[in-house]
Amino acid sequence: MKKTLIFLFLLCIQFGNSQELALVKKSGKIGYISKDGNFKIEPQYKSAKSFSDGLAAAENNGKWGFIDTKGSWAIPASFDNAKDFNSGIAVVQKDKNWVYINTKGEILKGPATDKVFDFNDGVAFFRQGDKVGLINSKMTVVLEPKYDQIKPFESGFARVELNKKWGIINTAGKELVEPAYDEIGNYFKNTTWARKDKTFGLVSAGKFIPVDGAEKIWDFETQDLTYAKKNGKIGFIDLTGNWKILPIYDKARAFSKNLAPVCVGSKWGYINPKAEFVIPPTYSDAEVFSSNGLAPVKEKNWGFINDSGKLVIPTQYGITSNGFVISLFVQQDKGFIDGLARVKNEGKWGFLKPDGTVLSNQWFENAELFSKSERNNTTDAAEKPKAEPKSETKPAAKPAAKKKK
Repeated sequence: MKKTLIFLFLLCIQFGNSQELALVKKSGKIGYISKDGNFKIEPQYKSAKSFSDGLAAAENNGKWGFIDTKGSWAIPASFDNAKDFNSGIAVVQKDKNWVYINTKGEILKGPATDKVFDFNDGVAFFRQGDKVGLINSKMTVVLEPKYDQIKPFESGFARVELNKKWGIINTAGKELVEPAYDEIGNYFKNTTWARKDKTFGLVSAGKFIPVDGAEKIWDFETQDLTYAKKNGKIGFIDLTGNWKILPIYDKARAFSKNLAPVCVGSKWGYINPKAEFVIPPTYSDAEVFSSNGLAPVKEKNWGFINDSGKLVIPTQYGITSNGFVISLFVQQDKGFIDGLARVKNEGKWGFLKPDGTVLSNQWFENAELFSKSERNNTTDAAEKPKAEPKSETKPAAKPAAKKKK
């Protein structure tokens, strides 16, 4: 009986920590709704951020602290600024200095660094002089500073620059692709695209494989095909670097659910991996299919189609990835994410269900995407320090990000 009670208690904790809340603005105040559309925390904050690690940064009388999912102050509002938790650690500003704290609000000490960076995927950058390394959530060094730049980790991998050449590392600091390329892509199934001098190709098992005639290659996303440009047109290559779909399209986006949006002239449609049009090019814009089998398409405004091309939600909405924060889903900037789509109608924002109804029939002045307690929105890059005018003060936790390599 005792073991059963302990199990149920742990299950309740897990359930409580995994709930999803969305930050919304109503009557000029910020609150949080749950996926049933009801307010979990009533609008009461002038400024606040999304939940991550079960806590959300919120402002109270000019100071920042962290609330829990019940709206109680888990960490009192005593900081000048605060960023999201990730891996149980957040960056906060206190007495003009940026420092790390844990979920108890205790300040953590790490190695000396010229800048304090956010945690992501269990690690954070630290910089000493012109070089960047990694620390873990125990504040111990994983990778001594050796790179000129480290880009944000994506699915456990990051692009690194050394002597103007690019490679890839994992969160353990292991070099998976040596910095030998002028450009490099994301890491997908032990493969990445790269540019060597003027030649584009794929890197697999340490070997560079040129792709015939490629002028540009985009990142692999959820499938083993990605789009690439040749002679000014777009086609698709596979993980071996072979052209599987000839470059005949003017524009394209990634495959998802075995369908990819492609543009012919000024109209968008969808093809399958055999290059057959499943949905004819009739739309002025189109995005990738989400996991629920719906994709955003645009005529004058945005609506949604299913994978047979039927318009299931009329094209009457605005839709964008830009709320208060960056999109959560890197493969799909617009559309349904975890069962709901953030849309705009007559200047208000709300959430659509797959059947086209509006969540709790509510519209807000603004709204963020729903966030799980373990998620973090921050994507901070560690780069070379840049010369700045002496009259300006450099924000310690907000480096200016270069264009992604």
